[in-house]
Amino acid sequence: MQFFISALVALSIAFSASAAAINKRCVTPKPTAIASASAPVSNVQQAGSFLAGTQTGQGTWYATGLGACGITNTDSDFIAAVSHVLFDEYPGYSGGNPNNNPVCGRQINANYQGKKVTVSVTDRCAACAETDLDFSPAAFKELADPSVGRLSGMTWTWA
Repeated sequence: MQFFISALVALSIAFSASAAAINKRCVTPKPTAIASASAPVSNVQQAGSFLAGTQTGQGTWYATGLGACGITNTDSDFIAAVSHVLFDEYPGYSGGNPNNNPVCGRQINANYQGKKVTVSVTDRCAACAETDLDFSPAAFKELADPSVGRLSGMTWTWA
């Protein structure tokens, strides 16, 4: 028992010494003030391309219902959900009530392998990458058979 206690004390001392040495090597930089004449820029504004031009992403479909815009849709409606990044950072949206997001009701023209569909934004897709769209089953069927599941290389523009 005496040996065990001695070993434990020796390990404790060794650990304390190595922790002190590590702390001396790890220097946390002091914060510095950065002067900026411009206002903070959102992710969407930084990307810039989300608001104009042709976007390329993946297209998927989902079972509709009550969307983030406060609209209850059916699977036969021509609607889509935009990515959470685009929805949350859309200009004019303060992060309050999602029903008041200016992106709600905006129309999108989506294209895939020569097929086209126009949809209205009524929802937010938490699993989508920035330029992906999640379509209602009816809208997805205009672009491809639902058994495909995921459309890589789908393009879209704001209508």
